Amino acid sequence: MPALRLLGRKWLAASDDLVFPSIFELLFRFVWLVLIALVVEVLYPVTWQCQTDGWHGGSFVRLYLCGTLTLQAALMLLLAALAHQSARGTITDVDIRKLVSPLLLIKVLLVLPETALNVMGTMWMFCEVIECSVDDKFSSIVIQSIVLFNWVQLGLTVFGLFMVFDPLGSVNYGDMQDTPNQVRHHRKVTGLWSRRFRWAFCWLKRDEHGKEAFQQVAALLSALFRSTDLVPSDVVAGCVLLRVRQKRETREMRRIQMLNDEEPIYTTDVNKIFSETPPWMNLDDALYYLRLSIAAYGWPYVLYRHCFTGFCKLATHLTCCCCRPKNSIVTDDNCCLCNFAGVKYMSKLPADDIIFASFNNKVFELPFCVIADHERECIVVAVRGSISLRDIFTDFTAGSEKFEADGLPENTAAHKGMAMGANKMLKRLLPVLDRTFQQFPHYDLVLTGHSLGAGVAVLVALKLRPRYPHLKVYAFSTPAGLISREAARYTESFVLTVGVGDDLVMRLSVHSIENLRTKIIQTIHATKLPKYRIMLNGFGYALFGVPARDLESTWRRPEDLEATHSDDSADALLVPSVSTEAALVSRDIFVRRFSSARLFTAGRILHIARRKRMGIEKKVRTQEPTYEMRWACPEDFMELQVMPRMLLDHLPENVHRTIQTIIEERHTYRVTHIV
Repeated sequence: MPALRLLGRKWLAASDDLVFPSIFELLFRFVWLVLIALVVEVLYPVTWQCQTDGWHGGSFVRLYLCGTLTLQAALMLLLAALAHQSARGTITDVDIRKLVSPLLLIKVLLVLPETALNVMGTMWMFCEVIECSVDDKFSSIVIQSIVLFNWVQLGLTVFGLFMVFDPLGSVNYGDMQDTPNQVRHHRKVTGLWSRRFRWAFCWLKRDEHGKEAFQQVAALLSALFRSTDLVPSDVVAGCVLLRVRQKRETREMRRIQMLNDEEPIYTTDVNKIFSETPPWMNLDDALYYLRLSIAAYGWPYVLYRHCFTGFCKLATHLTCCCCRPKNSIVTDDNCCLCNFAGVKYMSKLPADDIIFASFNNKVFELPFCVIADHERECIVVAVRGSISLRDIFTDFTAGSEKFEADGLPENTAAHKGMAMGANKMLKRLLPVLDRTFQQFPHYDLVLTGHSLGAGVAVLVALKLRPRYPHLKVYAFSTPAGLISREAARYTESFVLTVGVGDDLVMRLSVHSIENLRTKIIQTIHATKLPKYRIMLNGFGYALFGVPARDLESTWRRPEDLEATHSDDSADALLVPSVSTEAALVSRDIFVRRFSSARLFTAGRILHIARRKRMGIEKKVRTQEPTYEMRWACPEDFMELQVMPRMLLDHLPENVHRTIQTIIEERHTYRVTHIV
């Protein structure tokens, strides 16, 4: 940070990104140098005895051997200097690494003589053009291997240049403000991302809203890191540093709670948690409806959970073309109704209870099932979560748009992709519900879903509530950027949202990503470590966790991090010593928002976390509960947490396992106390 300037343009790499590539290549070239030195020692005297001593014989071979030996030695010295210079200073100390660009330019220019020498080696070893045969088998194998490895290395060099090439690298980032030049550049970046999507996902263009989704996601990606001059490795290093920073903040919060003797926020008492909630809000029903929302994923989820036996589990539920279910309407499935088979297998329900199943999956269109639950006397609508590329584009169409439904406050805004998905789903769902409730008029309506399916289920419920005022929603791992605050408060009476641990998606919104962008810049400027040390520490943190000593030793002045904790004050965002770039990004944090409306998670939120074992519990196995929980508010999920389990805690099987464990432990605890 900033991006490396070379050959008059910006590249998607920084001057401190070359430490590990240089060391890795240096080790390989050292081996090549030793081998080529041994070959020169053996073959150089022999070259004077070749059949021809001109440029088709001994002279050609001597030039190749001596040139390769000299070039390898020069490249080793150059790589050592490049690694040393690239390792100097912190991420923001660009001036101290000013020699990296000229050294790298020399390295790139040396590709030309290296290619020429490799062509000579190819002619000698493989083309039989040079009249100077090699009788020594070891020398022949070494030369052939070096020639082949050199071609591979040259190919990797070209590939690396292609990967770090920035098509808009000629733009000069002189001003961080939204000047006309910056606005034009933003449009160019948006157009570039849109073209990339059209090329990479060409089959999605056939969808009705495919091009619109490309444009929306391209605008989001362009806006998030607009004018920050960050490269991908800076973002990775920033996330590693954020992990350290957030653990430090957590430690300080626990220390303050202990000093103030505050009552714990979380509790393991399930009865206490649900003592003031309606009867329908309970973990047993939540677990049941979570199973149905998982069933909506169909056959891909069965194969994911049972890699080797999944097909056998599905085989008994498959339906041939002539044996279609009589009382179920299944649309957009394949000839053997594989998705329908997956729903039957995971829901443990007979086919006749699945009244309607739509597996039409396009941009802004999600599969869903309508199930008649005779045991609980309700009609269940289970909406599938994200599992395809089309769903990803629906997720990332994350701008806000006006959302209207009876009973909602005026100017309510919602996630654009999910709102469009809800409107599409309603067109197919309403006729099915009308027919179903004519058959079961005394049944209640329940909607459920996981992840993207949870968000769409909530928005569909808001549209349906005037017609079905007693409907309920069980939402699991609902995305954070779903609906505006007043509307989220309105849903607390009929939506139960369950989240587990450090779930990334429950904290993922445009607002939180923009805050993450700013915090990455802040944290990068606050560290005193070079990037290669941060990357090495990151591997260590992934394996062994963050040691206590790094919570303080990572920063220039640890006390200054406290001044950057608040997201709502632009004046308190940065330490005094940060650069102009970071200051401008923080100053304009609200001016440059991609989405004008701030969106939140809907419903009454039950947050479940793994209980931290203290003291003797770490050494002695006890019967204490594994998890603790609390009622949270949407504001608690507005900041992204860089945690080891932030992806795992979102997976539906882990949410299911967590709730099931709580129920089983509560039963065991009751039995133990009775005995």
